[in-house]
Amino acid sequence: MTERTFVMIKPDAVARGLSGEILARFERRGFAVLGLKKCVMARDAAEEHYAEHRDKPFFAELVEFITSGPVVMMCIEGEGAILACRTMMGATNPQDAAPGTIRGDYALEVGQNVIHGSDGPESAARELGIHFADSEIIG
Repeated sequence: MTERTFVMIKPDAVARGLSGEILARFERRGFAVLGLKKCVMARDAAEEHYAEHRDKPFFAELVEFITSGPVVMMCIEGEGAILACRTMMGATNPQDAAPGTIRGDYALEVGQNVIHGSDGPESAARELGIHFADSEIIG
């Protein structure tokens, strides 16, 4: 089934110059990039994006990190895109991420783990809606 998902290259990866390499992995896999933008995420968008973590002790640190520098946001489309993209990313904790995955190859610590991807159809729709206007998704 063709799906759309939200993928974000986080500030640590952007600062290290990894955006192009990470984007290329998705394209080489055969996914279409229908939306792409580089920006510094606004605090209110970050708080909305991570709303499910609002009551957790790490929420403020998470928002602070994701708004600390530029991110690259993508709308990716393809067959089974949600699960496939998450598999490509690897485990959230880089210590557990397999070599060959994005986190396994590039992430240094769990708090700054290079990339985010939606974990299901509902979160993909919600996150795409937060970060992209309909007119910014082409395809």
